[in-house]
Amino acid sequence: MAANNSSPFLYRRWMMNNSAAATPAAGSKGLKGIVAGGITGGIEICITFPTEYVKTQLQLDEKGDRKKYNGIIDCVKKTVQERGVFGLYRGLSVLIYGSIPKSAVRFGTFEQLKTFLQNENNQLTPINRLLCGLGAGVGEAIFAVTPMETIKVKFINDQRLATPQYRGFLHGVTTIVKTEGFGGLYKGLTATILKQGTNQAMRFGVMETLKDWYRGDDPNKSVPKPVIGVFGAFAGFVSVMGNTPLDVVKTRMQGLEAAKYKNTFDCMRLVFVNEGVKAFYKGTIPRLSRVCLDVAITFMLYETIIDVFNKVWH
Repeated sequence: MAANNSSPFLYRRWMMNNSAAATPAAGSKGLKGIVAGGITGGIEICITFPTEYVKTQLQLDEKGDRKKYNGIIDCVKKTVQERGVFGLYRGLSVLIYGSIPKSAVRFGTFEQLKTFLQNENNQLTPINRLLCGLGAGVGEAIFAVTPMETIKVKFINDQRLATPQYRGFLHGVTTIVKTEGFGGLYKGLTATILKQGTNQAMRFGVMETLKDWYRGDDPNKSVPKPVIGVFGAFAGFVSVMGNTPLDVVKTRMQGLEAAKYKNTFDCMRLVFVNEGVKAFYKGTIPRLSRVCLDVAITFMLYETIIDVFNKVWH
């Protein structure tokens, strides 16, 4: 009888203990994602920045007598001749300052959304993978990517001038805010949200799908880091082919001559009318080389850091 009377008490206690443990677990996963993502972003951008520099230069290049470069090799050659090897790292500080919060928001948001949308087997349906990725992309676009990308593009664009006006990061940001207001840091917000949202929806969607495919019937099966790298490179390839036109429009909207466009859609129209469809795929090859390497490194680093955190951070 005593045992029977104690059963409801023991059950309630068990439920309280488990629910109390479950709540921090979800928050802890998001916090781990934020910290691991920030570390990942800082390391990754230092490795891949020169390809981002070349991609941006080619996207800013226009037709006719204003055309400056005849392709990737010519861009690298002229940059090195004019400014030395470190010229390829112009604007790196901007991305280092921005990549850490960008990756932190991206992975933190994804992990948090994943805890809400995964099923009882801790798996995401195909549509929920896309939604988690979309949420991660929109979050990073608003809180980190737009101001970071605007400053980066203006810095690189500034280098194309005969007498560059920005003397450094703080001077450049101060000048932009003085001349254009705080809104000057949010040029191309619509294009950036569209780009980052579709970017991360495709990347996380492809990555999670490939990882589930590799695991087969065993959801707890570990995916080797080199395999994660291959999956990441393919996810990067898919995202580049899917949204480079949005990336070109975003770059134009954030350049020093953005004032000639009324808005994102006017920019699309003018690029199409003046330069044709091919202009929407300018910089695809350098972007492809950067993004495939970027996404492969990012996911490998992130998974490695998370594995370490799971061992020491309970």
